[in-house]
Amino acid sequence: MSPSHRINPAQLPPPTGFSHAVVATGGQLVFLAGQTALDPDGEVVGATLPEQFATALGNLLTALRAAGGAPADLARVTVYATDVADYRAHAAELGRIWRGLAGRDYPAMAVIGVARLWDESALVEIDGVAVLP
Repeated sequence: MSPSHRINPAQLPPPTGFSHAVVATGGQLVFLAGQTALDPDGEVVGATLPEQFATALGNLLTALRAAGGAPADLARVTVYATDVADYRAHAAELGRIWRGLAGRDYPAMAVIGVARLWDESALVEIDGVAVLP
């Protein structure tokens, strides 16, 4: 059983690809550092936002699994994008990537536009908080 549950009040617009609130009921918090599309050699891979998003999310989930968690344990995720218009234009594809890697237990999420990321060629960075049983 997941250590958290999602709340999506009828008074708010239906969420698409996120939950309005997540109530944590587990015992351990895992704070996940921001992940970009770095390969094991520390090089940014992928020329497009969807390619980089898939790698960054995969890196986040790798860190989560190493800490003993699973995608359903994510309570909060923040996505930092260097081009929010590009992110919106690819929203459907990014949703498919999310569902393929993390499933449909959506955490509370935010997408924030930033001028640039630490690695200049990175288009997206994802960090999060998970709640483990």
